Amino acid sequence: MTNQTRIKEPTLVDALIPIVLLVFFMGSAVFLYREDSSYGPNQIALLLAMGVAALVGIKNGHRWKSIEEGLVKGISMSLGACMILFVVGSLIGTWMLAGTVPTLIYYGLNLLNPTFFYAAASIICAVVAMSIGSSWTTAATVGVALIGVATGMEMSLAITAGAVVSGAYFGDKLSPLSETTNLAPAIAGTDLFEHIKYMLWTTIPSFLITLILFVILGLTEDTSQVSGSIVKMQQTIASQFELGLHLLIPLVVLLTLAIRKMPAFPAIAIGALLGAVWALLFQDNLVSSFADNIKVTAPDAIHWLFKDIPEWVKHIMVTWTALFDGVSFDTGDEGLDKLLSRGGMASMLNTVWLIICAMSFGAVLEKVGLLKAVVATLLKGAETAGAMISRTILTCIGTNIITADQYISIVMPGRMYKEEFEKRGLDQLNLSRSLEDGGTLTSPLIPWNTCGAYMSGVLGVSVYDYFVYAFFNLINPVLAIIYAYLGIKILRLTPPQVKVVNQGT
Repeated sequence: MTNQTRIKEPTLVDALIPIVLLVFFMGSAVFLYREDSSYGPNQIALLLAMGVAALVGIKNGHRWKSIEEGLVKGISMSLGACMILFVVGSLIGTWMLAGTVPTLIYYGLNLLNPTFFYAAASIICAVVAMSIGSSWTTAATVGVALIGVATGMEMSLAITAGAVVSGAYFGDKLSPLSETTNLAPAIAGTDLFEHIKYMLWTTIPSFLITLILFVILGLTEDTSQVSGSIVKMQQTIASQFELGLHLLIPLVVLLTLAIRKMPAFPAIAIGALLGAVWALLFQDNLVSSFADNIKVTAPDAIHWLFKDIPEWVKHIMVTWTALFDGVSFDTGDEGLDKLLSRGGMASMLNTVWLIICAMSFGAVLEKVGLLKAVVATLLKGAETAGAMISRTILTCIGTNIITADQYISIVMPGRMYKEEFEKRGLDQLNLSRSLEDGGTLTSPLIPWNTCGAYMSGVLGVSVYDYFVYAFFNLINPVLAIIYAYLGIKILRLTPPQVKVVNQGT
């Protein structure tokens, strides 16, 4: 008898045990540690739940070696995202030092009206994300600058982060350059541009509602003290940096590389290195002030080459440090210091830790068949278009929560539901749209998901804080379910025999 024949199919109870425990552990972590829950407690909760899932798998006949192989495979799927996170940390560090982000903040304070700031921020991110096909790159560049502008205007950082996330995912969702926008129709077996066209019916109304809500929030803000705060912040920035439009060239280069479909990792890495060069070329006084604090840990080795450490060596060390440890400013303005003192690969270590733990849990759950058991249960009794689409969207959301990865939340439900949609006479465009409505859009709303962890790490705002303001990401899945039950824009397959009869009349 082989090992395969000894493996028992998991029951729904088996599948729910680790999931329920995860919810309990996560809830306890948030209750006990609050905003610090993502800095260790959540990671432990995920690993404990993963251990329980592994025990359930062993009970059903899986060997630990097999589970471990699935665990390693699951973690390897997240390594691409982790590498991107590291270079984004480097990019933020060098762009702060080079004055690229401060320049965006400085001019943004002049251009953006506080009353319509949130709506404008969302539109700006939408345009950029649609152009380059990446919500992550948009958040790490324009999003970071908008957070800085919000700080200068004394606007809510949580609402601003919600506006950035809403706009970035709107643009990403409708961009033919986006990975998820290409992945969903590929899994469902539909045409890319037909898929985008069909998504407009749920996406455009959702974004319009989102903009209206942001305008309303902007009108309720007290902007009486904004003018003085803006001038003060601009003066402080101008005193620290050499400013000018030429400092935006690294941003232009990065956006150009993205539009030309260069993969994210090399494109962002080039942007980070270009930021380091720009810092050396255009921020000499600032780099020199940092260089004065350089402490050489191996003076004998240095003095063997030089009588004293040359300034150019110190300058290189400053930019090198910005790449791995970011920059730290002391301008006298506590809020501005917190905004500018960021970046470096080290700043992303906690986020990567969270992603690896989350992917570990999802990988074990998938390997021992527990996720499949939950989905099979969800399919029971789903006969109408409303039931199929709503369950697909809910499955995508659940997969995002459990496996912590938006790509899995598209691929797994897409595979499982593809034949079911066809059996019920529903066009696969319904499936591809649902995969994006439920999978792509909800990923940044989950703190331990790769997207949620990324957005929080880059913007410096907790998912728990911006969650309620990511209006587009919340409204779109709900609107899609309403459409499904009301029968609005639901495409159905035409039976072959009907086509033949029509041709003969």
